[in-house]
Amino acid sequence: ATENDGGRGSLVLNSDNLTIPHIGIAEREFVLSPLCDLNRDTVHPVKNTSVGEMLQILTKEEADESHPNEMPDPVRVIPLPRGRMLTFNETIVMGILNVTPDSFSDGGALKGSVDTAVEQALQMVEDGAGIIDIGGESTRPGAEEVAIQEEMQRTISVIERIRQVSDVPISIDTRNAAVAKAAVEAGADIVNDVSGGTHDSDMLSTVAALQVPMVLMHMRGTPKTMQSMTEYGDVVSEVASSLLERSRDAERAGIPRWMQILDPGIGFAKDFDGNLKLLKHCGKLRSLVEDYPILLGPSR
Repeated sequence: ATENDGGRGSLVLNSDNLTIPHIGIAEREFVLSPLCDLNRDTVHPVKNTSVGEMLQILTKEEADESHPNEMPDPVRVIPLPRGRMLTFNETIVMGILNVTPDSFSDGGALKGSVDTAVEQALQMVEDGAGIIDIGGESTRPGAEEVAIQEEMQRTISVIERIRQVSDVPISIDTRNAAVAKAAVEAGADIVNDVSGGTHDSDMLSTVAALQVPMVLMHMRGTPKTMQSMTEYGDVVSEVASSLLERSRDAERAGIPRWMQILDPGIGFAKDFDGNLKLLKHCGKLRSLVEDYPILLGPSR
């Protein structure tokens, strides 16, 4: 690559045996889609068009035409431990298993009983849950922080027992890197951090080392203070911008884009009107966050 060719020399090759970039790249969704997962702003060195724009043009053209013998659409997947995959060709229901004494959702009904918690998890799977999310620290408005050791005592034995009887994907709902590491070692597959990796400075590097997917949620402040921070000019745009910033931080720490799921944080530093706007404009939010997989957590 030289300054004269705009730095394209290593990206363009024309010979009798090889042409780079491939002449038909703009017609191949199975190539453009993963390129967009890496960086949708990458510019094609010959067409001078970003791969994101090429994919958008291609999918619009395909939608406008009738293809009776077309192949099925490609399916987005996120790799899980032990060679499994989480597929996003349809909405996945996440069952919430709170093993806390003060949850806003179940009032601590499962506290202290591993058997009851496992039974509840298996019932949710039978009812259609595709992921079981296990949390040992309440994040209801005004909640106090829980000691890390206590959080581990509440969650790890439940994860181990579920894993003995089911291969259902398990996410650990925690803000603490030590809990995330112990949970994944016990059999959890995903780290779900309501602070987006901001509470514990070791969280992002820990998840990167574990090589598991991570849910990055939007929140201001802490569960104790967040409901005093609900003022936004444009809640959808501001939440999207913040999520992309957290995503870039996660990527710099070693968590690739295709291992990230973004959560706008319904009920976290949002008032009633803000929650409804995020739900109503979910399509706009998804576009603003560059089509990342989105987790929504309405409790009712």
